[in-house]
Amino acid sequence: MTGTIEKANVFKQIMGQYPTGVTIVTTMDEVGKPAGLTVNSFASVSIDPLIVLWSIDKKVSSLDKFVKAEKFAVHTLSTEQEAACWAFAGKEADRFSKVDWKVSENGLPIIADSLGTFECKTIQQIDAGDHIILLGEVIDLNKAEKNPLLYYNRNIGPIPVNWPKK
Repeated sequence: MTGTIEKANVFKQIMGQYPTGVTIVTTMDEVGKPAGLTVNSFASVSIDPLIVLWSIDKKVSSLDKFVKAEKFAVHTLSTEQEAACWAFAGKEADRFSKVDWKVSENGLPIIADSLGTFECKTIQQIDAGDHIILLGEVIDLNKAEKNPLLYYNRNIGPIPVNWPKK
């Protein structure tokens, strides 16, 4: 394979067929207005201290809000949150009108009904091609007993019923 465009297309196909969880990342801008977007580029980095990462496309309209923010929250989505996933993946300006949310004690917008929530202080930003990787130290977290929402092959849904349970 030689062409850059061809490699990029195959890369997208492979990554689209790699199942991941689905998250919504939120923050507050400098005037106290919430911002958020759907993200599947989320991963744990460290247990001691607790550190997570996610990446944001440099073309996203909310890029400056996240780059300037000192904190962010990552919501791992439950199967009950398909509508929220699509609302925060779209171009609609008032995404928060589509979900039940509140401001946490840490001053972050927290979406109700999530499987898990990580409230983080931004500790590092890394320029990485057409994205910026944001690393955050977890300052608070919450977990609910729910089933995860997954992203696979450009679709979202629950874990297939035939997956083995431990």
